[in-house]
Amino acid sequence: MFCVTPVEGAFNASFKCNDEDFAELTEREHIIPAPYMAKNKWVRIEKASALKKKEWKEYVLKSYHLVASKLTKRVQKEIGFSLDA
Repeated sequence: MFCVTPVEGAFNASFKCNDEDFAELTEREHIIPAPYMAKNKWVRIEKASALKKKEWKEYVLKSYHLVASKLTKRVQKEIGFSLDA
């Protein structure tokens, strides 16, 4: 799991960050430390426009890499994980 958003209801999305991005993003309006997951450096975006389209792509890809890099080599191979993804 590297990005979470509800199927119904008000918009929000959460994803994992590195320490530097976590500090920077949580200073922005409509972005908060994710409830219950802030200690693991997850942020919650409460308004889609809080990030530009390019930033969404960048941060979700970074989140994928952060999470996938912690998986076992066997699981990485099974899911086709590559730093180039």
